Amino acid sequence: MTRIIRLACIDSAALPLFDKSPDGVRREGYEPAAAELVLSRLGAEVRWVMLPWDDMIPAVRRGDADAVWCGQGITAERSALVSFTRPYAVFHETLAVRADDPARSPNDLAGYRIGAITGSTNMALAKTFPGAELVNFGASDDVYGEMIEATRSGAIDGFVDDDVVTVPLCREDPDFAEAFTIQTANQWGVGVAPDNVALRDEISAAIDAVITDGSLERVWREWMPLLAFPFGND
Repeated sequence: MTRIIRLACIDSAALPLFDKSPDGVRREGYEPAAAELVLSRLGAEVRWVMLPWDDMIPAVRRGDADAVWCGQGITAERSALVSFTRPYAVFHETLAVRADDPARSPNDLAGYRIGAITGSTNMALAKTFPGAELVNFGASDDVYGEMIEATRSGAIDGFVDDDVVTVPLCREDPDFAEAFTIQTANQWGVGVAPDNVALRDEISAAIDAVITDGSLERVWREWMPLLAFPFGND
């Protein structure tokens, strides 16, 4: 009988991380491709449990999913709720602004309205920008699209998100520019229930294996050719 591991994530359009599922089952992007690669090393298949952002970790804690694999930066707050594997990705943070905006450093942002997801590592960074007015965005399934459109319309002056999504946006959409990227090196991990140490260790070992044999790097370069693979010296 095939082993099934249930992974919680939002169903959202945020390529190259993931795209909205066409049928509630299949998914495309770096996150699902990496998850399928890693769990295949365990002889397991992925079953996605698609939930609102704020319900992903609670779903793991109550047993409705086995793990959350969905852009989870390993933070102290989250680590108090779930147990993280070793990282499978490392990202930095970028401020995206409209293409005609001259801002190019945090010191240029006094009076700017800067958006970020409430409670995120991105918002924590935005709080360090001198004189910026922070605009919180709730963790809806399309929060990334909402921040893009708010910037495009002028409702806000820019937004902070991980470079994996903002760098391609700023290079491919002529309405946007990369104001700056800060090398925050946020590590992303897979969160399991605190009492499920065996699954955490299994997944960590599988991540080690796909880094060592080069297969995770191939997935990374397929989906994120603009970003350097972060585990070259592992």
